[in-house]
This record gives sequence, structure tokens and C-alpha cells, in this order.
Amino acid sequence: MHLGILTEPFSNAPVGQAIAWAGASGFEAVEISCRRPAHFDVRQARSGGGLDAVRTQLAAAQVRVSALAYYVNLLDPDLSVRTEAIDTARATVDCAAALKIDTVCLMAGLPMPGKTKLATIAEDAPAVYGPLADYAAARGVRIAFENWFQTNLQGLAHFDAMFSAVPQPNVGLNFDPSHLVHQDIDYIAAVHRYAPRIFHAHAKDVEIRADIRRHVGNRETGWWRYVIPGFGVIPWGPFIGALRSAGYDGVLSIEHEDKAQSREDGFLRGARHLRQYL
Repeated sequence: MHLGILTEPFSNAPVGQAIAWAGASGFEAVEISCRRPAHFDVRQARSGGGLDAVRTQLAAAQVRVSALAYYVNLLDPDLSVRTEAIDTARATVDCAAALKIDTVCLMAGLPMPGKTKLATIAEDAPAVYGPLADYAAARGVRIAFENWFQTNLQGLAHFDAMFSAVPQPNVGLNFDPSHLVHQDIDYIAAVHRYAPRIFHAHAKDVEIRADIRRHVGNRETGWWRYVIPGFGVIPWGPFIGALRSAGYDGVLSIEHEDKAQSREDGFLRGARHLRQYL
């Protein structure tokens, strides 16, 4: 198993800056965010611009790309916005294939207005994600949904529904335990249940403020926040052990959303904590 970073905190700068920093800091991989063209413009790259530079930067830094990540809502109710997002997702797949990267990480979409998440999965997801999965499969690329709880992949019933609605074997998970912890969902059991579908993994922790939760109740917010691994409640040894026993030998990609730590310090502190288990 290898350690990497999601480059989103570097997204206001060219991707080469993130690649160079990751290599100099001892990381083996980068998960390149494709959300902002200023960071990595997949539309331009698909047309032949920028891929050679990325290859050169990766070789110089001695890191590899674990995945290209395009975290936007592909089920936007505005069809013009949706069409553009889907085309950018296809461009992300094209760039992954050209760079010989086998995984593209996406969001599973937000619930449609007036619909539950389960209804959105059953009625809207297949028309978008089915053709996209086929497009990716034809290019040797897998689709990995991050299980962000605000998207349609909230609980395990939503996981099951999505894999039923979009059953292609190249559709799986970018497994992030942090989104399950604060819902009191057993993330270790989920690793074993969805082992064949775990294509990528995020390393992000959660701080739980039980004192605030006792005051406001679990239906309110403000009693938990995302933190760097080692600063929250997740025991990373058992989680990584579960991944190993489930057959996962890919990248642990640190997703830095900890507002209490700087970009570089957060990544480095997370790496120091995780490396003792790797």
C-alpha cells in the first residue's frame, strides 16, 4: 500500500507545483484534482495540450498518479450545466487513459430536487453513469465514487442501490471512512462488504465533539469536523488492516480539509501518522 495526496489544496496553482512538492516530501502518488482548469485543464489536455508536461513532472518527482479526480455534481438539474459536467468527466477519462491511469474518481451526484437519494439513484443515475461507465470501460478506466454523505452515497443502502442501478464491473468506490464515522456506520464491516468495489481510498479523519452533540443533538451540525489522520477518532491501524485483508493494495490518498492546519503541515503530519501502519 502506498501513500499519496489529493491535490485539491494546491488547485489555485498549476498541477506541477503539487507534483513537485509531493515528490520532495516523500509521497509516492498524487490524486490530481481536475475541478479547476487553472490546476489541470482536462479539456485542453484531451486536445493534446499539457500531458507531456505532466509526464515529465511526474518522472522528475518520481511519483505516480493514483487517480484523476473530478468532484462535481453530474446530476445537476440544469441540463446545460449537466451536459458540460458530463463532457468534462469524459475528458477526465480520456486523459486518464492517455496517462495510463486506471481510475477516475467522481461524485455520485446530489439528490434531485423533490426526490430522495434512493429515488434519484433509481430514476436518474442510470442515464448518466451507465453510459459514462461504458465509455470509461472501453478505455480501460474504472469509475470510483467517493462516498461523501451529502451525495447519493450516504449509507450502505445507497451503496447497494447504486451498484444495482449502475451494475457495470468498472464502477466502484473511492472509499472514505470519515463520511461513515459521524453517521455511526460500521466502516470496517463496509470495507469487507464492498471489498471488490474499492478501487481507491481516502485518508481523512473526523474529530467528534461529544460535549457539543449532547447539547445540540445529532440532527444539528458543529459537533464534528474533518481533520488530518491522527487528529480524530479513526484507528488507522485496524482500518488499514481491514483494507489489506480485503485485498486492497492501492493508494491511501490524504484528503486535507482540516482548517486548523496549513496545507503542507497537515499533509506531512498525516503522512507521519499513517506511515507507522504502512
